[in-house]
Amino acid sequence: MRSPARPSALPLPAAASARDPALLRRWGALLVALVLCWPLLVLTEFRPWTVFDQRSLRSTLGFLVQFVPPRADAEFLRLLLRETWRTVAIATAGLTIAWCIAVPLALGSTARLSVSALASRMATGPALLRQGLRWTTIVLRSVPELVWALLFVRVVGLGPTAGVLAIGIAYGGMLGKVYAEILESADPGTTEALLRNGSGRLQALLFGTLPQCGPELVSYTVYRWECAIRSSVVLGFVGAGGLGQELDNATKMFAGAEVSSILLVFIALVALSDRVSAALRRAME
Repeated sequence: MRSPARPSALPLPAAASARDPALLRRWGALLVALVLCWPLLVLTEFRPWTVFDQRSLRSTLGFLVQFVPPRADAEFLRLLLRETWRTVAIATAGLTIAWCIAVPLALGSTARLSVSALASRMATGPALLRQGLRWTTIVLRSVPELVWALLFVRVVGLGPTAGVLAIGIAYGGMLGKVYAEILESADPGTTEALLRNGSGRLQALLFGTLPQCGPELVSYTVYRWECAIRSSVVLGFVGAGGLGQELDNATKMFAGAEVSSILLVFIALVALSDRVSAALRRAME
């Protein structure tokens, strides 16, 4: 009795395609991405192999050897403590200014609290106002804080004031945009019900929208405070003071022990901000 013929084995690409129908599509997308990225790498003169050049490795290792042990004498630690406090103060003051800019921009640019949009299409005046506020957030966040700091250094001179103003303006646009998006993503049912039953915008915001969005708003604000600390360190390189200025001085002098101490403090600050964010989220649950 003849045994039934076995189906012939599929070719390898066909068999793979049968197991994963999207395999060819993914490989095609990867190939297209590589073709598109290659001219970009050539244009940016991306040559990572220069890092492993013998002269580069020798100078890098020589600098890294000085990182251990970190500098920890009393005089330097006092300087480090003072500049750390100044860095946190720059970030906090800058974020406070950014928050004062962002809240009106967010509340004005979102349609969630618009009374005119409840019955029909939003009126022309409010629509134009909201569009103007959205463009304001775009302008504020389009210019990097480093550029704002360079501009303010020309106006107010060297020092923390330039860093505070730079963070306040740049982060005001960022916070305003994200706050508006968070408010828009909330469930509109409660807010619309309050507005339709005669509540004002403030009551609708406090009792309808914020209970849903509060934890996310707080979490993003603390995250931006962490980013502001990092930005204040970078702004120190252009004369805004704080840890960044000390890091710039130590790097120029090839003082590896001082650089490692400053970096350890910086890591501790970021870890602290992460713990503050987690504690605030737990408190609001």
